[in-house]
Amino acid sequence: MVTRVGDDDSSPVTSPSAVPRLPRRPDWAGRNYTLLTAAAVVTNLGSHGALIAAAFAVLDAGGDGGDVGLVAAARTLPLVLFLLIGGAVADRLPRHRVMVTANALNCLSQAAFAVLVIAGEPRLWQMMLLTALGGTGQAFFNPAAEGMLMSSVSGEQVGRAFALFRLATQGAGLGGAALGGAMVAAIGPGWVLAVDAVAFAVAGALRVFLDVSHMPPRAPGGGLLADLRDGWREVIGRPWLWSIVAQFSVVVAVVATAEAVYGPLVARDSLGGAGPWGLALGMFGAGNVGGALLMMRWKPRRLLLAGTLCVFPLAAPSAGLAIPLSVAGLCVVMFLSGVALEVFGVSWMTALHQEIPEDKLSRVSAYDWFGSVSMVPLATALAGPAEEAFGRTESLWGCAALVVVVTAAVLCVPDVRNLTRRTKEVVQAVPTKNEPVGSEERVGRS
Repeated sequence: MVTRVGDDDSSPVTSPSAVPRLPRRPDWAGRNYTLLTAAAVVTNLGSHGALIAAAFAVLDAGGDGGDVGLVAAARTLPLVLFLLIGGAVADRLPRHRVMVTANALNCLSQAAFAVLVIAGEPRLWQMMLLTALGGTGQAFFNPAAEGMLMSSVSGEQVGRAFALFRLATQGAGLGGAALGGAMVAAIGPGWVLAVDAVAFAVAGALRVFLDVSHMPPRAPGGGLLADLRDGWREVIGRPWLWSIVAQFSVVVAVVATAEAVYGPLVARDSLGGAGPWGLALGMFGAGNVGGALLMMRWKPRRLLLAGTLCVFPLAAPSAGLAIPLSVAGLCVVMFLSGVALEVFGVSWMTALHQEIPEDKLSRVSAYDWFGSVSMVPLATALAGPAEEAFGRTESLWGCAALVVVVTAAVLCVPDVRNLTRRTKEVVQAVPTKNEPVGSEERVGRS
């Protein structure tokens, strides 16, 4: 239908129903969600290549497996030390300011690392110091970022929102790992580190525009220690939460050791160097993308049961390196484990979103991160001595066995098996605190 405006009959105006419409953005994909996703894509493009570059920078400078482990531990140790403080700060200050400040620190530390590597032969202590500064930035960034993301979505489609966020970021990680491995082989690790520094600067600029005006002001009273105690009570009062955090303190440690220390060594000795190892890590990222696509549609009723069963395949990459598999075989194993990890990741984020109060999200996230990375410095630092004492193959088989054992133990926790996704009607009901975990009749956030 065509209507006319004014006295000029030559000026037809097409009715709104006849105008082609652009696809409407989903209700849950608001300003903050979009900015957070875009910034995370940028940082993942840089950081996945930088992980490969850092390991080969150490090896190119004459270091061995033990030195690679020490540099990895130097990054993780301040992450462990400052995570809980970072979580309390992120629930007390505007989260976007914490994120931008942390990005600035990461940018400067990676830029200095890049200059050292490009200019000549960096010393081990210099590389450890700069990676430690980067780890400090991540300690404040991670809880703030997770709390900000979870507070940016609501409603029945939170699982899909988390899956799409992870799809975008894991896709960026896939490209970053593949490109980073190729760039390390072609032009050296220093330039890959420089790209990562630029990525942190761009992401920080995007996060400046995040809006926190919708968040209720924090009630006065209580100091930093009181905030940490509140967060601890939230964690320890939920068996499903503390048991999985304990599980991942082991899983993350052994997987990080296999990928950050043993993986580059196996790649150098048996697979052909940085290029094939970057391809294998890229296939893990491709599996993450596939898992995120799966979780866009699949909504398992028992969130944590489905997620925990998918932790078992994380033992496969260590086993594949122990054999060692061919590059093609290792890529298949990495892809399947990437799919499985993404099923767990989306299920875990959905469970935290529906169970944890918004004003405690960053503190609980900090305890989650703390448990997950607390054993990594020790595990990566001991990787070299373990290789000398038991052999590389035996150490890798040990990593695989630990993943299987602790995951089987977590399945013995009833709340892990029984926690269920809430229905639309339940999400909109009035919150209560004392109903049992796993019941579809439980309402609100406890």
